[in-house]
Amino acid sequence: MVDSKNKIKTVLSYSIIIIGVIVSLFPFYWMFIGATNSSADIFSFPPKMIPGKSFMKNLTALNEQIDLQKVIFNSFFVAITYTIFTLTISSIAGYAFAKFEFKGRNYLFGAILLTMMLPGQATMIPLFDIMKTFGWLNSYKAVIIPGIANAFGIFLMRQNMLKVPDSLIEAARIDGCGEFAIFYKIVLPTMRPSIAALGIYMFMFQWGNFMWQLIVLNDSSMKTLPVALSSLVGLSRVDYGQVLLGASLSTLPVIAIFLILQKQFISGILGGALKE
Repeated sequence: MVDSKNKIKTVLSYSIIIIGVIVSLFPFYWMFIGATNSSADIFSFPPKMIPGKSFMKNLTALNEQIDLQKVIFNSFFVAITYTIFTLTISSIAGYAFAKFEFKGRNYLFGAILLTMMLPGQATMIPLFDIMKTFGWLNSYKAVIIPGIANAFGIFLMRQNMLKVPDSLIEAARIDGCGEFAIFYKIVLPTMRPSIAALGIYMFMFQWGNFMWQLIVLNDSSMKTLPVALSSLVGLSRVDYGQVLLGASLSTLPVIAIFLILQKQFISGILGGALKE
C-alpha cells in the first residue's frame, strides 16, 4: 500500500514537472517556428506547429531592415565589455568588503545594498543629465560605464569571498605575497563558479538592455540588437516573421552561454546564499 502511494506521488510529481517544462519551453518553440514562417502562416488557423519555408526570406528582409551583422557586433561589444569591467570591479570591491577591516565598512556596504531598492527608471533623468554634462551622449561610454559598479555583483562576490579562509590569506602575507598577488593568485581561482555566475547574469542584463540604450544612442550605426528590433514594430504593417526571427537571434546567445556555464552558474549563486 505504501509502495503504491509512493508510485502515485512519483507519477504526479513527474507529470507536474513535465507539464511545467512544456509550458515554459513552448513560447521559445513558437518563436523559433514563427521565425521560419511568413506573417500569414503565423496567424493561420489551425496554427502551424512545424518549421516553414520562409526562413531565408525573413533573414534577407531582416538584414535589409537593420543590418544584422552590425547590430549583433554592437550588442556583443557592449555586453562583453560591460561584463569584463563589472566582473573586475565587483571582484575587487567584494574582496575589500569581505577581507579588509576599515572604519564604516558595514555602513558603506549597507548603502550599496540600499541602491538595489531604487528602480532604474528613477535614476534615468539625473543620469541622462550627467551623461550630457560629460559629453558622453550617443557613445558607448554612456551605455557601459554608469552600471559597471553593480551593487548585486559586489554583494555576490563579497558573500562568496567570505568563505575564503582568513588563515590562507594570512599565510600568503607572511610568505611575502602582496595584496594584489593574493587576490589574483589565491582568491580569484577559488571564485571561478561565482565569477561565471555573475558573468552570465551581467551579460544577460546588458544584452537585453533596451530602455537606457534607446535613450542615449541616437546614431543608427551604434544601435544594439534590442533597440534595432524595436524599429521593426511601427505604425505601418508589421512583418511578424522578421520580428520573431530577430527575437530568436537575440535569444540564442543567452541560451548558449547559459547551457555551457549552467553548472558554474548554479554553484556560484548557491555559494553566495550560504555563509560558513
